[in-house]
Amino acid sequence: MIIPLYDTTAHEIADRLVTIRREGGAIALSRVLTLLVPVGAAAAEGVIAAANQASTEHPSRIIVLVERDPTGTPTLDAEIRVGGDAGASEVIVLRLRGSLIDQQDNLITPLLLPDVPIVTWWPDRLPTSPRATPLGALANHRVTDATMASGSLVSRLQSLRLGYTPGDTDLAWTRVTRWRAHLAAIYDLAPHEPVTHVVIGGQAGHPSLDLLAAWLGWKLGCPVTMARRGTRGGLTRVELHRPGGVAVIDRPRGSDEATLVIPGRADQRLHLSVPTLGDCLSEELRRLDEDRVYGDVITRGLDWLAEPGHFEDSGDEG
Repeated sequence: MIIPLYDTTAHEIADRLVTIRREGGAIALSRVLTLLVPVGAAAAEGVIAAANQASTEHPSRIIVLVERDPTGTPTLDAEIRVGGDAGASEVIVLRLRGSLIDQQDNLITPLLLPDVPIVTWWPDRLPTSPRATPLGALANHRVTDATMASGSLVSRLQSLRLGYTPGDTDLAWTRVTRWRAHLAAIYDLAPHEPVTHVVIGGQAGHPSLDLLAAWLGWKLGCPVTMARRGTRGGLTRVELHRPGGVAVIDRPRGSDEATLVIPGRADQRLHLSVPTLGDCLSEELRRLDEDRVYGDVITRGLDWLAEPGHFEDSGDEG
């Protein structure tokens, strides 16, 4: 069910939510958090679909703020989505015009759920400092997505690094969670030899590769070579070079299956599908505390990678 409200106010929206809860009964279930989502109009529906998917695991009040015509007459149009149009959540879509765009934190105050965490997710932009933004200051946890943001790869990584404060995370890091788990398992296998060199392959311009390179190079203390190929597929290959041979995880572009090759052992098949946007968001909403590993990687790891002799980038090889 979608209920449109035109030229409305936040208090009118809040009153309508109370009416819906009173009349709908089971529609309004317990909510475990409030999710704030500032997003451009073009990406809004895809982002709402991802948030609805995540809500099956994390029932939420989702407040989507869509900016339109910043020079226009200040106007607030809204939609309240419940039931089949909202997953396991309430979705409130606020379409803002004019000066209301600069008043988002005050505007949403009547709509925040009491006594639950607040998460702010920027699906298509990278604030200079998420914690310093009005919506970021309200949040316990702040989620960006350098993969979907505009700008060069270097500028996006620098933005993550310079703007980081505890409580921030990025979905480019979330996308390599399963890779990190498999790589840690390889490192723990006998023979326990040091890794002398890491090679990472995958999509040109994809920040997940650089964050993984920063983690592996910094933690293992060895040089990293990047082999970027093509414009799709994300992370596709990691090699861990040790004196006794090379351990490899290889996932062909477009495949959900990877091959794990370890010298002296039979090859293994791994399920390593590219996670959907909803999968990544669900993972981040499972833990709302500080991700200290990400914090170390985005600061100390990227700094380590920038030192001479630690990183070689072969560029896009087509």
